Amino acid sequence: MASSVVGIDIGSVAIRAVELKDPDKARPTVLRFGEIPLAEGAVSRGEVIEQRTVASSLKRLWSTAGFGSKDVVIGMGNQRVLARDLTLPRMSITRIRESLPYQVQDHLPVPVEEALLDFYPVSEANSESGPVVNGLLVAAIKEAVLGNVRAVELAGLTTRGVDLVPFALSRLLLGTAASAAAGLDTEAVVEVGATATTVVISTHGVPQFLRIIPSGGDDTTEALRLRLEIENSEAEILKRSVGLTTRVPESSLEPAMNIINEVTSDLLGSIRNTVAYFTHTRSDAPIRRIQVCGGGSFLRGLPEALAELTRLPVVPVDVLPTFGTARGVDVAALQARQAEFAVALGLAVGDAEARTAGKAAA
Repeated sequence: MASSVVGIDIGSVAIRAVELKDPDKARPTVLRFGEIPLAEGAVSRGEVIEQRTVASSLKRLWSTAGFGSKDVVIGMGNQRVLARDLTLPRMSITRIRESLPYQVQDHLPVPVEEALLDFYPVSEANSESGPVVNGLLVAAIKEAVLGNVRAVELAGLTTRGVDLVPFALSRLLLGTAASAAAGLDTEAVVEVGATATTVVISTHGVPQFLRIIPSGGDDTTEALRLRLEIENSEAEILKRSVGLTTRVPESSLEPAMNIINEVTSDLLGSIRNTVAYFTHTRSDAPIRRIQVCGGGSFLRGLPEALAELTRLPVVPVDVLPTFGTARGVDVAALQARQAEFAVALGLAVGDAEARTAGKAAA
């Protein structure tokens, strides 16, 4: 494996990337990080639509951020990725992966030949028919994955792996030594992106449940734009200035406040229902806290509202203490924006050769 690798988070409005040295070591080093905005429509809900436009943006990002490695790991975390609980006869992971196309068609909404499949083992048990493996079936729509890979390769980069965003976040944030010392056996991470929100729940760092909710911060911005008949940039500024609140200093801001509360409440309700479902079905693994990240998590009042709804502690991510930083890295800037760069960091961490769908896609 290369001594450094770049995790690339391709969002709907921007690409964020982080280069790590020794990413498979206990304490990797952040060498560089950077972000570049994307042209509207180039990426839709995490899926690259205009490959050459995205490739051009990646080239500019490599130039401006000065990334030294062309080995990259990209993430998939939109509605074109499916995850289902699956129990199979116990066998080696190699045999499980080989057998998936013959066993999972009934679990997929698309023909099996149109999907890239992987299996993430969670636990083993004994059934009436013999030993079994419980885990998560991961299915990514092949066209969507390969479209993202082609855009990366058009930029002159080499895809070393394709990972599911919830797994990247789990690897980065859950099951750490600090969590174990604090008795946080089971934790959740909620990543509020522009167009999708990822919820992953892990026990001792092993993902047990995940859900991708098809809404994010842009839904609120779009609602403000349409209902108040204002420009998108003005709607974004208004969203951030008003936040999620029940009081505003001026009556003229009440319509915006009501819209933000309405749209965000729908998203928070979906997150709460996801947490409640896991709690109901896994009573032996109570969730101890929720970590929040993603650009949408900066909405003022959102963490407090989520804590009230779920009755769980909700904290912002704080991952930088587990990384070293190279000379020249603006640590203060990365600290301030680590919630936005969490996905890119998680993608870069660990063994790129073992990523979900990585060998099939690359």
